Amino acid sequence: MERNPKLLQLKFKEIFGNFNRLVFTRAPGRVNLIGEHTDYNEGFVFPVALDLEIVMASRPREDRMVSLYSLDYSQEVSFYLDNIKYESQVRWSNYPRGVAYFLEKAGHHLRGMEAVLQGNIPVGAGLSSSAALEMVTAITFQIHSRFEISPLEMIKLCQKAENEFVGVNCGIMDQFISRLGRKNHALLIDCRQLEHRPVPVSSEVVKIVICDTGVKRGLVDSEYNTRRRECEEGVKIFQNYLPGVKALRDVTINDFYRYENRLPSRVARRCRHVISENERVLTSVDALEKGDLETFGELLNQSHRSLRDDYEVSCRELDLMVDIAQQVEGVLGSRMTGAGFGGCTVNLVRPKILNDFERAIRENYFSQTGIHPRVWVCSVEEGAGEIKVE
Repeated sequence: MERNPKLLQLKFKEIFGNFNRLVFTRAPGRVNLIGEHTDYNEGFVFPVALDLEIVMASRPREDRMVSLYSLDYSQEVSFYLDNIKYESQVRWSNYPRGVAYFLEKAGHHLRGMEAVLQGNIPVGAGLSSSAALEMVTAITFQIHSRFEISPLEMIKLCQKAENEFVGVNCGIMDQFISRLGRKNHALLIDCRQLEHRPVPVSSEVVKIVICDTGVKRGLVDSEYNTRRRECEEGVKIFQNYLPGVKALRDVTINDFYRYENRLPSRVARRCRHVISENERVLTSVDALEKGDLETFGELLNQSHRSLRDDYEVSCRELDLMVDIAQQVEGVLGSRMTGAGFGGCTVNLVRPKILNDFERAIRENYFSQTGIHPRVWVCSVEEGAGEIKVE
């Protein structure tokens, strides 16, 4: 999205009267290159922050009212910081409400604010529009209310807002990368230790291309929570044989094969995905650091097969889009990304075949589904923060 401060300023003046002393903030969406459904199993993930983002223009109020206008939804909503409640009608507003609620509970006395926001992260596509909305809200409150909070505290608080206020049982990856993303780097995140390491991703040798199937999925209504329970069941069984196991993170692939027959077949498939996916993440980081893009791409292909067959969170459209991509010469790897049941694929593509790749996706996917897919050639950007606007 081309940032358009002028549009936000004009809308701000229309809604709130003038646009003196506005503060501009942003937070990015993300795509996870590899490491799917490992974060809530205390494992490893490898995401990047994207140039798909939410931008907010705001100024503080002297009272405790928060008034928000979304250009994307053409909706205005207000609430008081002394009486924050879940809103069943204007659901997007529950992400800012939840952030404000838990900031207050953490002892940060907030000032009210007026804000206009706009984004280009497709909702329901698995690119973490929710985490971006949470993070841009938290950053904006911090600027206006002038309180100290570490990046990690902010990440945990925004995750808590999504888990406990909105009711989506997400892991911590989305908030983590939205806050701490590095330009031209992926982050290897250890979801147990909450440590991270940047790994360079050169846009000159490989392009990250996201393709949207056009099939929306909602985390709250999907089988996401069912998968979490199945993983927890597997952990309890492994604990009978492997002292010290606290999460699937602690189980090696050799351990899995040793005790696989002790697990119900469905639970075994779920565990095999998570355990093997953790190994794929670490192997892929090593490959990328060595410049071995072919191995990195093949690990993405393996990840998709595992998500499709063992974790069973793919769908016909995702599988079709991956199949089309993998048949294009110069595509290093392709897989579904996000929680699944729809959403997007992430593709590693040689720059010289970008046009051929986009044409193959658009024409072949449409001819077999009747859906016009959206395709983004993405840049890897910084995490959330203030934007300086002239």
